[in-house]
Amino acid sequence: MMKKGELMRRLFFLIVVIILLFALLAERVGIIPGEIDVGSEEGEEKSEVDEADNGQGFRLGSEVLMDEERHLVEDKKVGLVTNQSGMNSLGESTIELLQEAEGITLAALYAPEHGIDGTARAGEYVESYTHEDFAIPVYSLYGKTRMPTEEMLSEVDILVYDIQDIGARTYTYISTLNYCMVAAEEYDLPLVVLDRPNPLGGLIVDGPVLEKRFKSFVGVDTMPMAHGMTVAELSRYFNRNIGAELIVVPMEGYDRSMIFQDTGLSWVQTSPNIPDLEAVFGYMVTGLGEGTGVYQADMFRWIGGKDLDAEDYAALLNDAGLEGAEFIPEERDEAGGVRLKIIDYHSFNPARTGLYALAYAFELGDFNVPKSNDTIVMFDKIMGTDKMGKYLEEGLSPQVIEERFEPAIQSFKEKRQDYLLPQYGSCEGG
Repeated sequence: MMKKGELMRRLFFLIVVIILLFALLAERVGIIPGEIDVGSEEGEEKSEVDEADNGQGFRLGSEVLMDEERHLVEDKKVGLVTNQSGMNSLGESTIELLQEAEGITLAALYAPEHGIDGTARAGEYVESYTHEDFAIPVYSLYGKTRMPTEEMLSEVDILVYDIQDIGARTYTYISTLNYCMVAAEEYDLPLVVLDRPNPLGGLIVDGPVLEKRFKSFVGVDTMPMAHGMTVAELSRYFNRNIGAELIVVPMEGYDRSMIFQDTGLSWVQTSPNIPDLEAVFGYMVTGLGEGTGVYQADMFRWIGGKDLDAEDYAALLNDAGLEGAEFIPEERDEAGGVRLKIIDYHSFNPARTGLYALAYAFELGDFNVPKSNDTIVMFDKIMGTDKMGKYLEEGLSPQVIEERFEPAIQSFKEKRQDYLLPQYGSCEGG
């Protein structure tokens, strides 16, 4: 019969073996307390959150294409709609990446307003030509035509769009996107949109909503001045009336609450007067007074007009409760105005601020509203309506004008829900 001491020693040895085996098993399957297996679903989710919090894990649609969705363009002749803003996070051009990629044929380039290098002046006619390094056509979509013709598309199997937008309805790169979609549908080509961030974020939806009568190349669809959508989301919205074979490549690590500064990307000048983010955020504030005598200067950093009292103008704007900005009185020759100083880019609303800036200029100064008749004047094309001009002539306050526009804005917000990419999060607040 086994002695009691021997029995205790064997029992102790058995317990130690069990503990060691359990520890070894726990280490292998990743259930040691305080750690999460990065290969598990929970671990992957935590990793993604951590990367986003650290400003990492963000990828542009162009980067997702080249890393994971290359099959969309492999063994195809690609027509690329782009310009100098088509860069990835490493500063590499989508043009060069596609040109150098094995199994992909870059067959043609299509350039929007300002040309493939973004240096042509606003409204300047741009010629088509042959690329000097790649010996492929560079077709201008701001010259003889603004829509790709059948001949321009005859040598491509698929169109790819990769251009940085600035979040304003009047910026013509999204009009080029719309026109390319129409051409793609007409000539039976798929069109791939490589998504990029809306630099203003996806929560600001504000300003006059375009009415169908006022559609033009500076207002291609019925939406507010600030639409709050990425280019991929815009393409989905446009496609409700087009029916193109549309493929969108979303970004990764993007949330619609993010503004451009949150992405970690460097801004690439999109056009001659938009060299930096100050210009992007100032565009809708200072650039709306076409033909009225209220004008912008210094790349959308200043707004004013002849004989306007700069001090009074600044006082009205500073007392209006416009979040995220200060207005510094500044005279330029015979014109009085204000310099826009953005102090909080996240709370700043460019479209709302622009409405106030224009309305207060009319309240203080002697300015005229251009009138549309058989021909739509540029002021109404930019506004997307003739109501703004009428409200200014009636001397309505910006607060009342806001109230008048609000029902159409709310209607658009409801309509756009069907076209937002769900992976970008909720649009609460916009």
